[in-house]
Amino acid sequence: MILNSQKEATILCVDDTPANLFLLVELLKGSYRVKTATNGAQALQLVAASPPDLILLDVMMPNIDGLEVCRRLKADGASCDIPVLFLTTKTLVEDEAYGLNLGAADYIHKPISPPILLARVRNHLEIKKYNDLLIDRNSWLEKEVSRRISEINQMQEATIHVMTSLAEFRDEETGNHIRRTQEYMRLIVHALQNIAEHTEYLTTTRTTQIINSAPLHDVGKIATPDTILLKPGKLTEEEFEIMKLHTVRGYEILDQAKKNLGAIGGFLEIAQQIALSHHERWDGSGYPHGLAGNDIPLPARMMAVADVYDAIRSDRPYKKALSHEIASAVLQDSRGSHLDSQIVDVFLSFDSEVQNIRNQWDDQH
Repeated sequence: MILNSQKEATILCVDDTPANLFLLVELLKGSYRVKTATNGAQALQLVAASPPDLILLDVMMPNIDGLEVCRRLKADGASCDIPVLFLTTKTLVEDEAYGLNLGAADYIHKPISPPILLARVRNHLEIKKYNDLLIDRNSWLEKEVSRRISEINQMQEATIHVMTSLAEFRDEETGNHIRRTQEYMRLIVHALQNIAEHTEYLTTTRTTQIINSAPLHDVGKIATPDTILLKPGKLTEEEFEIMKLHTVRGYEILDQAKKNLGAIGGFLEIAQQIALSHHERWDGSGYPHGLAGNDIPLPARMMAVADVYDAIRSDRPYKKALSHEIASAVLQDSRGSHLDSQIVDVFLSFDSEVQNIRNQWDDQH
């Protein structure tokens, strides 16, 4: 609660001596709302029912003394920020240090000096007011950051959806291929997260970006001529060279989108890596740049496995789909030449999951 005036503040006075409570009430009632408790248990009940703004707490009381009351208050998230001012006849430095280490805000020595009491109460209420303002401000900032992140995530998802839809529009066979490869990527990336050498790179944020970027791996095909993209037969060498350019075109399209999005466009960097390099080969015989081994970005190496498997399992104008067993055997034979051996092994370990994904997003559906 943020205090707008002293009169709004509620002070709980706790003392087992009625005369002391009477004095405190008389001193404070003109400026504050005052509640009283005659023992520690009652004080804790009052705080739990309706937290005050400040507590004046006698140290020496029977059963639950002031030190224990303070300890319990500071251990409870609902009351830990309430300033506690100890009232005591103890004057030893060690006693005061002990109480302050428990979380007390101040000590007021008995017999009570009215001017000192009123000044310290006023000062600690002012401090509490500004602390409450900071807490409220921080809470607002946290909510605002969460809202902004949500907006950015929605914009990122919308960007990916629009680009993916463009690729599907150009090639109707692309739709389920995009969905399947994304789900294969989800299996791979979550498994690699548990392998020590990839843990640092595959943060939760980056893992999400890889999965979300997977559908954009062939976005460059929107720049491929229909005569090549939709040709009902095997491509000539010249046509295949043009088809290979979809990797570079995809990178360029995503790079322009990243620039247009400004500060929030960084999420497309992984999509660029995948689009550009998912046809590179582990042995360096791929395209467009002939990268080899770990020089090929990890997200692109993942997509290479997912893409090769799905291509083998899919009908094309120049070939029929092959079985899961044959596709798995081809991946096994490609370990260390075409594909990253570790990623192939991870993928093949999901035998039933891979087949379920294939059946769920079958091209006949």
